[in-house]
Amino acid sequence: MRAPTRRDFVAGPAGRIECAIDAPAGGGPHGSGSARGIALVAHPHPLHGGTLDNKVVQTLARAFAERGYVAWRPNFRGVGGSEGSYDEGRGEVEDLAAVFMHARREHGDAPPVLAGFSFGAAMQAKLGQRLRNEGRALLPMVLVGIAVNHFDLPAVPPETLLIHGERDETVPLSAVLDWARPQDLPVIVVPGADHFFHGRLHSLRGVVQHRWG
Repeated sequence: MRAPTRRDFVAGPAGRIECAIDAPAGGGPHGSGSARGIALVAHPHPLHGGTLDNKVVQTLARAFAERGYVAWRPNFRGVGGSEGSYDEGRGEVEDLAAVFMHARREHGDAPPVLAGFSFGAAMQAKLGQRLRNEGRALLPMVLVGIAVNHFDLPAVPPETLLIHGERDETVPLSAVLDWARPQDLPVIVVPGADHFFHGRLHSLRGVVQHRWG
């Protein structure tokens, strides 16, 4: 049985960061001790209604929780209970880094996964590059509907799980293929799915859980 989602705050560079934490199935309310890993899940654009309660973000978090991970969903600065204001993708990477370090301290050696949707996926790609530049090992990533047409993004690890909707009008599939092609990075396309995966969240969840089965 899945434990209830809890809320907490993490100190960030622009003030406190509101987080929702989904414990691993059967892992107790705090997800400590028995977590198979940590999933840091980032939400879509703060200026277009993106929050930690976004359905795609919740789907990713629950998919990982059901596979034994503790999932952290932060609200970017200026969203919900998070302090600060939108920083055009600069401070948002700093926010993710702060939550990443906090979660690592709280859950010890549990291996991390970076996951995100749309704007959040773009920010995770940037965070991954930052962590690599700091000498950390490559981290697995799940990038859904990544906003490649709005940000200049770095290459990501070859094992990255890249998922996109066939009928995405916000981030055209062709743009994602153009970004992935030089990296020789496979793209999993969900047939009939739009940007928000309306009616296709079960497919998204299945793809993630199959990879982490």
